[in-house]
Amino acid sequence: MLILTARDAVSDVIRGLEAGSDDYMVKPFDMRELIARRRALVRRSYNRSVPVIQIADMSIDTSSHQVTVCGKSVRLSAMEYRLLEYLAMRAGEVVSKTDIMEHMYNFCSENFSNVVEVYICSLRRKLGSVSKSKLIHTFRSQGYLLGEAPA
Repeated sequence: MLILTARDAVSDVIRGLEAGSDDYMVKPFDMRELIARRRALVRRSYNRSVPVIQIADMSIDTSSHQVTVCGKSVRLSAMEYRLLEYLAMRAGEVVSKTDIMEHMYNFCSENFSNVVEVYICSLRRKLGSVSKSKLIHTFRSQGYLLGEAPA
């Protein structure tokens, strides 16, 4: 968790960190620094010190947001990239539609929304046009898995 606040007293920083925050930033701040700190927190929370995630024949550079499959660059929209990165951070595990919705939109949406399915379909099409292997697997009523499907 990252605290963004105008409170800059040392006692406020200590209180925020002792309350469970991983980082503390005082306003005003540079947006580039905020983005860098957010990326560091994500890497730390998923135990990744290297910004490149390798899954089968796909590489995801989380610092530059570049995706390559079989050495070829794949252009993704911002939301497609965000979904792919989230699945990659949890590679090998089935991620529920609810978890995806909460990550992508920061709220729990209604079950009738098919926005996740639309982005998954788009990712499959874009990645599948270059990849030799199936990268995204669907588990009915459970969610999606990025990587090799368990036997």
